Amino acid sequence: MSRQESHPVEDFLFTYYPHRPAHLRRWHPGFGTTLEGPSAREYLAFRGYTETPAGIAVAAPPPARREFLEWLRAMLAATAARPPFFGCHGLHEWAMVYRTDWVRHTGHPLRLEPEEIAKAVESLPVRCSHYDAYRFFTPPARPLNRLCPSRETTPELEQPGCLHANMDLYKWCYKLAPWCPSELTADSFELARDIRAIDMRASPYDFSALGYEPIRIEIPAGRSDYEQHQRRFAERAAPLRQRLIGLCESLLAEIPAE
Repeated sequence: MSRQESHPVEDFLFTYYPHRPAHLRRWHPGFGTTLEGPSAREYLAFRGYTETPAGIAVAAPPPARREFLEWLRAMLAATAARPPFFGCHGLHEWAMVYRTDWVRHTGHPLRLEPEEIAKAVESLPVRCSHYDAYRFFTPPARPLNRLCPSRETTPELEQPGCLHANMDLYKWCYKLAPWCPSELTADSFELARDIRAIDMRASPYDFSALGYEPIRIEIPAGRSDYEQHQRRFAERAAPLRQRLIGLCESLLAEIPAE
């Protein structure tokens, strides 16, 4: 920030995900845990905390949160139940610069010529299932995608092999603050950071000056390398997703039925 430079991995975690570093650093015990001692009273200054006979704890969610919690639980459960798909090869970043002169990461060169990028997008199947990646496709790239994701179809299309779906576990954690324990938020943040690094390495940009060696998905060896990363991320994401589902169920159990 002091040099007024944008970092494609680290900045993304606080711009695309608008959760301030100060909020990420703030520790929350999570729903169902009571804090004791004089220092626990400091938490009464934060939203969602209440004093109980046993100490300071996060209060049950208000009824207004029921709709979101039900939607999130259903979406996460549906995602977890689907077989993972590992054949997208990270082409979403390529589709964002397909047949256009505009680039997102100014200051970092593309490592291929525009025609080479277009050839890769046109010759490989574009199968992006994640709306928040698809919505940044250039207009000429959108018809090439085998799916047409929308915000409304997210519960029907999210799948556990998708890098963006697994990155978004961090988003669901901070949206559930202060009920979500910080350990789960931190684990999800770490996963999102690692995924973003692979996302950028597999992009058509050259970030080698920042220490990110390219994963050349335009060739078979690069696509195989990318898929192996996808599989490892899916394995790391699965228990985090299940913990979020369990948290949603615990919170919903505390909201009185209408």
